[in-house]
Amino acid sequence: MKIGSAPLALGTTSVGKLLAQYAIPAIIGMVAMSIYNITDSIFIGHGVGHLALAGLAITFPIMNLGAAFGALVGVGSSALLSIRLGQKDYDSANYILGNVITLNLIMGIGLTIPVLIWLTPILKFFGASDVILPYAKDFMFIIVAGNVIIHMYMGLNALIRSSGHPRKSMYATIATVVINLILNPLFIFVLGWGIKGSAFATIISQFLVLLWEIYFFSNKSNFLHFKSGIYKLKGQITKGIISIGLAPFLLNAASCAVVILLNRQFVHYGGDLAVGAYGIVNRVAFLFVMVVFGINQGMQPIVGYNYGAALYGRVKEALKKSIAAGVIVMTFGFALVELFPHAVASIFSTQKELVDMTVPGLRLVFMFYSFAAVQIVTSAFFQSVGKAYISIFLSITRQVIFLIPLILILPKYLDITGVWLSMPIADILSFSFCAWMLIAQLKKFKTLEVSS
Repeated sequence: MKIGSAPLALGTTSVGKLLAQYAIPAIIGMVAMSIYNITDSIFIGHGVGHLALAGLAITFPIMNLGAAFGALVGVGSSALLSIRLGQKDYDSANYILGNVITLNLIMGIGLTIPVLIWLTPILKFFGASDVILPYAKDFMFIIVAGNVIIHMYMGLNALIRSSGHPRKSMYATIATVVINLILNPLFIFVLGWGIKGSAFATIISQFLVLLWEIYFFSNKSNFLHFKSGIYKLKGQITKGIISIGLAPFLLNAASCAVVILLNRQFVHYGGDLAVGAYGIVNRVAFLFVMVVFGINQGMQPIVGYNYGAALYGRVKEALKKSIAAGVIVMTFGFALVELFPHAVASIFSTQKELVDMTVPGLRLVFMFYSFAAVQIVTSAFFQSVGKAYISIFLSITRQVIFLIPLILILPKYLDITGVWLSMPIADILSFSFCAWMLIAQLKKFKTLEVSS
């Protein structure tokens, strides 16, 4: 089997250069995707109305659940592929590709059918009032119907990046965003499809790029390509994908539960307008989180390959530089929001009441954002080296152990301010746990370096 130089360079090229080579394209792709999410909200806010923004926010739990299954396969398979490449196990690589196709079909269809059947009661449970339910239902029905397309696009794009083609992965993501940004205003403003137009734009753009991904993996000159016999689920590979991908799956699943609670608390303490304010804060916060996710995506193949090759010094270097980059990004987000909250909120809506409700939320949520970067990168690091249980623990620490109880308790004493405050307090508490686990792992690496 002919192996390109890109995967092998992960163990020889300087870590800083590799991190820039892999992370910058991933960051550009993630920022592009986040900008799409933001402009999507802007189009909906200005083209459909502030109630449509609240309806969009109500759909976040289902979006998180879909992302959970997408991450289970996409992140798990890309990390496993990097480890196998580091171990020079090239035969397993194509089986990973085939199993990704099969798992995405099974999980995509398995999630789509029940959600479509019970969509209305699900959205009502999430906190949708009779006023915003039609907006949420119109948007989510189309997104869920195209669930398999979204999962397949995410999974194949992750494998393109991990197989040594970070720029191609970036181009695929950017293409999705550009197509989306063209279709969104066309469908909403020109054709008058409202919030349905935004959903159609999302599915169509990802379907078109998925066709290119399929073409890419159909090229037999690539060492990783489609061929017969790789689609049957193999126990060891499936177990590896799921065990590694379980951490981001649980993180997104926990996010689903958290957003449900947040929406219900915002409805209770502030009404539909408060849900819209949270939707804006969520979009802004996710912009910086997506940048850190891009750093994680750049770190993952480097860490996975070098861990598989037992090059622990390179593993530590990649981790430390990734954490430093993540902290810088989140600190910039903190400064921007604290200094210009009104300007940021006004981008999404011109309604004064909605903007005034969003401003304090932005300031409170971003209070300890710099610390959140450490937790995000560290969780991805443990996932990249196959330590699924530690990654799972770190993933659920913020969302389940800290955030859910805070969401339930603080509003009783601080009203809607308590709902906002639950998020930054969870950030700082989860950071302390994360730092402890990270220090312990770095000591283990030092021992392994000495003994090797």
